[in-house]
Amino acid sequence: MPIKSYLVHPQVGRKVELLDALSAFEECEVMPATNEDILVLVTDTIDEASEELLKEKIEKIESLKLLAMVSGFNSPQNQQ
Repeated sequence: MPIKSYLVHPQVGRKVELLDALSAFEECEVMPATNEDILVLVTDTIDEASEELLKEKIEKIESLKLLAMVSGFNSPQNQQ
């Protein structure tokens, strides 16, 4: 399951709007930075295809200016 982290830059004056939009996605955990006008986003999806679909949805948010991936890894699911 892919887990990725991003720095998210909002359009000017739209940080809260972007925070609310990202928080609506079940696969997202979002935290505002206290010293900058950016958000920290962590996504956790079941597979790469789901991650790509989520990223496409995020990139369509109008209050988003820039989405920059900081880290990502794919942990294998336990097979039983």
